[in-house]
Amino acid sequence: MNPIYKIGVCIPEEYLEKLMVCLDCVIGHDGSKYSRVFSYWPVKGTWRTMNGAHPFNGIPGEITVADEIRVEFIINEELLKKTVSAIVECHPYEEPAIDIIPMTDWKSIIVSDDT
Repeated sequence: MNPIYKIGVCIPEEYLEKLMVCLDCVIGHDGSKYSRVFSYWPVKGTWRTMNGAHPFNGIPGEITVADEIRVEFIINEELLKKTVSAIVECHPYEEPAIDIIPMTDWKSIIVSDDT
């Protein structure tokens, strides 16, 4: 089995649909029985914008607290570079924080009906 990764990113709510559409175009159904498989929920993000930054939200030198949506999904290793590039391209933040977490595919642990 190919390595898989859980990807996590926070984004302003008004960009959620755009992100999911963009990622679905990159990821597709990847040979699985489902496509457009995402989990998301509301979170609060906070950061201090430093001088020289060009923030989507915030003022240099000040701490910003914003409502965001946390989005998570799973991809195969061969889609990792394209997926991260797609997030950066459609995300409104200058430097989105993208979590890339190696995972163990549950299908490698137990036998499923499709093996």
